[in-house]
Amino acid sequence: MKLFYFFHFLNGGFKSKKLNISFHDKKSRIEIVKNIIKLKQYKSYLEIGTFKDDLFSNIVCEDKIGVDPVSGGNVRKTSDEFFADNTKKFDLIFIDGLHHYDQVKKDILNSISILENNGIILMHDCMPRDYYYQAVPRSQFNWNGDTWKAFLEIRSNDNYDSYCCYADEGIGVILKRPNRNKLNFNIEKFKNFNFNLYVENYQKFLNLIEYEELIKIVKSYE
Repeated sequence: MKLFYFFHFLNGGFKSKKLNISFHDKKSRIEIVKNIIKLKQYKSYLEIGTFKDDLFSNIVCEDKIGVDPVSGGNVRKTSDEFFADNTKKFDLIFIDGLHHYDQVKKDILNSISILENNGIILMHDCMPRDYYYQAVPRSQFNWNGDTWKAFLEIRSNDNYDSYCCYADEGIGVILKRPNRNKLNFNIEKFKNFNFNLYVENYQKFLNLIEYEELIKIVKSYE
């Protein structure tokens, strides 16, 4: 990791801006997922990337599937393998797999294709606080990856409404309805999105909301 840290330092880390954010008094992803399932009376839940089951083991749902190639959950496959074989649809999908832009983008699009009409997609790690938190390859223990780039790309899509809840490393929210606050960018490769530009405009770019507003949106979503 030290070698990658030095690499990232030379390639932008030394001149990178930082977000002055903290999640210590914010809701956890466990609370958010459990509350949404209860509020919407959802029956089916899919989690992509379960690792140590910190989230998955706390979720109560009639049909619950957790996918991870290494540990946790109840399906031992990569997300690509799971989506290729899956025939089910889900009410709530939580994306927390490989935190690389290319993979996250695939996980988002595959999740949309199996989401119920009134379903919701949540995705973890959308708010990296500095350059190293999001740099790929990973160079430190606490790491979000460049998940945020895939989220900004879906924010620029006409067909999906998206928000980021200021909670637990940034919880992206994707709804299957027309985009109500589209992020207008003429960008061919979101993978190359400038991190300092993100820092300067993160509230607007992420469509950032607090937990209370998220609950209002979820209640009115049909």
